[in-house]
Parts: sequence; C-alpha cells; structure tokens
Amino acid sequence: MSRPVPNPGILDIAPYTPGKSPVPEPGRKVFKLSANETPFGPSPKAIEAFKRVADHLEDYPEGTSRVLREAIGRSFGLDPNRIICGAGSDEILNLLAHTYLSQGDEAISTTHGFLVYPIATMAVGAKNVIAQETNLTCNVDAILKAVTPKTKLVWLANPNNPTGTYVPFDEVKRLRAGLPSHVLLVLDAAYSDYVSRNDYEMGIELVATTENTVVTHTFSKIHGLAALRIGWMFGPEHIIDAVNRIRGPFNVSTPAMYAAVAAIEDTAHQTMSKQFTETWRNWLTEEIGKLGLKVTPSVANFVLIHFPTDGKTADAADAYLTKRGLVLRALKNYGLPHSLRMTIGTEEANRLVVDGLRDFMAGK
Repeated sequence: MSRPVPNPGILDIAPYTPGKSPVPEPGRKVFKLSANETPFGPSPKAIEAFKRVADHLEDYPEGTSRVLREAIGRSFGLDPNRIICGAGSDEILNLLAHTYLSQGDEAISTTHGFLVYPIATMAVGAKNVIAQETNLTCNVDAILKAVTPKTKLVWLANPNNPTGTYVPFDEVKRLRAGLPSHVLLVLDAAYSDYVSRNDYEMGIELVATTENTVVTHTFSKIHGLAALRIGWMFGPEHIIDAVNRIRGPFNVSTPAMYAAVAAIEDTAHQTMSKQFTETWRNWLTEEIGKLGLKVTPSVANFVLIHFPTDGKTADAADAYLTKRGLVLRALKNYGLPHSLRMTIGTEEANRLVVDGLRDFMAGK
C-alpha cells in the first residue's frame, strides 16, 4: 500500500517541545515558570485595543501590517518599509530559511541555541552546523571556524535562550566582519528588552549599515502577547522584498496588530516589567547560589540553574518542584540534562521556588 512520503530529512527533525504547562489540582496553586512568559500579562491598553476589533472579525487583515510597521518604526527610529511582521518571530525565522537556504546548503547555530533554528534549517533540506559555545556563551571564533563554502546563514540569539547569556556588540560586529558577504547573519533579539548592559545592542546599527544582516524581535516576551503570535524583522530592502514574496498575505491578524501597536506605545508598562525582572533576577541568582547551586549569569527574564549529576539531580528537582505546583523547564532537548530553566515570575512564585529548592537540597 503506497502513501505520501515526506521530503528527505523531515523525519530526522526532532519536533519542538514547548515548556510543560501545569496540571491544575483542587486546592493547589500552580505557577507556570517554564515558557518565559511575563507575570504581568500585556498592557491594559493592548487588551483594550484587542477588544475594539472584535466587532469586525469578518474582515481580512490589512495585508502588510502597515499600522504596526509604522508604530515599530516610530519606537525604534526605523524605516517602516524595511520592516516585515509575522505570526511570531518563529514564522519569520522559517521564512528566512525558505528564502535563503536549500538542499545542500549549511546554516550555523550555537550549541545551546534556540531549537527553532535547526528545525527551520532542516525543513528546507539544509544542514544544521553546530558551533561550540564557551561557558554557555556564543564563541565568535568557533562560528567563523565552522564556515565552509556551503554556509549561507548564521543564526544568533542575543541574548540566548535557554542560557540567558549574551554577546557584546563589538563581538557581533567582529562576527559580521569575519563572515563572507554572501552569508546572512540573523540576529534574534527576542529578549533584548530585558538587557541593561552598556556593551549590548540588539543589532539595528549593523542592519542599517550592511546588506547581509537582519534582526528579529517578538511581542511574546516583555509585551505579553504570546497568545497572539506576533513578531517582526528589520532588514535591508532587498531581503524584505524577497521574504515578502513568500509571506502569506494575511499572516498577522488584525486583533494582534492593533494590540501590538498599543503594547509598543505603552513604554511605562515595559519599564515596569524590565525593572521588576532585573530586581528579581539578581535576587534569584544570589539566593539560589546560597543553596550550593550554580546559576548562569543571565540578562533575560529567566535563569539557568545547574544541578549535580547524581543525587540532587535536575530530574529530581523538577519532580519535587512540580509536586509543589512550581513548573520549570527541563532542558534535555537543549543538551542540558543537568539544568532547569526558571522564568522570573511574581514575587510569590520566586520566593516559593527558592523555598522549594532549599527544602529539596536539605532532603525534606
């Protein structure tokens, strides 16, 4: 009996596994700290904008997301014609792979880079090449060493998920200068809104001054619009033109577009969230460190906690915390089987995790 057969390589792709969701139980409060969702939700102004569109759901969206592109342009000082919007930055990453990679090509990502990169690469028949990190941080020299005549694209999450580490802008510029001019450098800045380091830049300057660099961003993190699936990319005009030719004509819904406009204009909500995250990120790093557990220094809205390889393992900690209603992210699929990633949650959730880890380490 014959049946349709997937393209070569498709069945070699490991499906993306999202952070697990808590299972509600009567009488137990649960906290989902596995998906890097903001504990504050979206701006109230974004919710109002979303609701205002409800009376016109029969109408197709405006096909170019013009209103949102203009709002992003105002916020970042960018030309709206060099911006493209998508159903989350994930869609844009996949569009880039479809536009610039094909059978026999190679794309480079780092050891613990975002898992969408190899999926997008392999889905079009290209090969995903891993450049080794140093101390869970991108190593520019390792990326440059991995370049071959087949290399067409480099994926770089900055800051990186799930490690929380980042690459200073001078190193990003050194990477761009060292890559062949035909290689597209994709800077994924999903977590850039949480960074307060003087040596960091999300990549806009590099995009503005080169013909082979793009930066992607999302409304799923600090803006709290993960359920609406909306992201954007800033790039050279020729790249925007090419990607637009395969982009679905109505890939961004009208409610998502207007909610995103309101979200990006509510700078007070963003500032509050960033300040809260920074305060509790520092607190969590210090308090968890006091328990004898290593925490990788993070600039994002999560922390990476490392556990012993036997006894008080990550698996045991995950099970222990889950029973307490505290759901963190296991990272076996990221090659980090001895670590858990914790989203910075509410004050209550943060304190409960530290209490839970203290009891776990004490064998209670």
